Amino acid sequence: RNPPEIAGTMQFINLINNTKPNPPKFETNSQEAIACLQYTGGTTGLPKGAMLTHSNLVSNCIATHKWLGAEVKRGKDTGLTNLPLFHIYGQTVCMNIMIYNGSTIALNPDPRDQKSLFEIIKSTRPSMFPGVPTIYMRLLERDDLEDYAKELKSIRICNTGAAPMPPEVLKEFEARTGGKILEGYGLTETSPVATTNPVQGERKIGSVGMPIPDTELKIVDIDDYNKIMPLGESGEVMIKGPQVMKGYWNKPEETAGQIKGDWLLTGDIAIMDEDGYFFIVDRKKDMINVSGFKVYPRELEDVLFEHEAIENAAVIGLPNPDIPGSEKVKAFIVLKDGYKESEEMEAEIKEFCRQTVAPYKVPKFIEFRKE
Repeated sequence: RNPPEIAGTMQFINLINNTKPNPPKFETNSQEAIACLQYTGGTTGLPKGAMLTHSNLVSNCIATHKWLGAEVKRGKDTGLTNLPLFHIYGQTVCMNIMIYNGSTIALNPDPRDQKSLFEIIKSTRPSMFPGVPTIYMRLLERDDLEDYAKELKSIRICNTGAAPMPPEVLKEFEARTGGKILEGYGLTETSPVATTNPVQGERKIGSVGMPIPDTELKIVDIDDYNKIMPLGESGEVMIKGPQVMKGYWNKPEETAGQIKGDWLLTGDIAIMDEDGYFFIVDRKKDMINVSGFKVYPRELEDVLFEHEAIENAAVIGLPNPDIPGSEKVKAFIVLKDGYKESEEMEAEIKEFCRQTVAPYKVPKFIEFRKE
């Protein structure tokens, strides 16, 4: 069918059809020529334009496509786009890779509109389903999910990133669809894909997988990037590869602070296991300092998610007025239906944490929220 005409836009098919068979040649350096300025908060939270070159984007597209291997069926797949194309995740995974693969792109203008989402699934029968964890969670919450059981079985390959995927959500979604969710990791500064779990071979739930082709990762001391951490110990992730940005637009000092030679300092804390799989612990800037002891919110949030009564959780650090420079751990918790907020529930949750983490990591404060 013909797409609708929208004022001020150009249809991709018309652009291709109007291209001259022998366009004029011009000299350019794809490794230096900037394709886009992709804005990000980075490690400081202040907006910065990551200079991504044509080479950055193309190399990341090809490497990710090769990593997926035979599971990708060139010219035959349909990808459901649940992410905005102005975001680097959407741009690379939902647009660039799909075009490179010759896939049909089914655009979902509002992933929050569950009715629209299911109608698109029904009409397009997507085989590829990229999305952040929230998309998968909301899909599974629908009361009429069984009505779309047949349509959901078309989904074959899924990938997720930007936030940790709850294991129970992953397992239920895969059971419903028969597809396989591959959790990965990346940054705007890396175009963005750096690691992902393999399609073939072992997938480790909770891990963001291994480096994609032509990409290297190492774990370094958070205070000294020249010191590589021993296997299994946490530290800051550094990334090297053709997808690493040229730098930050008009910000030479910030660029120098993040790029060390060929390596990018990410600001993310992770560990690598003996098989070469990476596990993200948290953001360096989110680390809570409890009297000199390090507490990573994500680690504690993962523990809280294991409690049968907890629907959602977020952990922060509050200034400790008694010890300058130190913080106290606070958890915000949303309970599942059927569970009530009470002092007894608060005590139960704290005791649950004590059974798993060190005493200084147990929340001092718990605040229940509706959402």
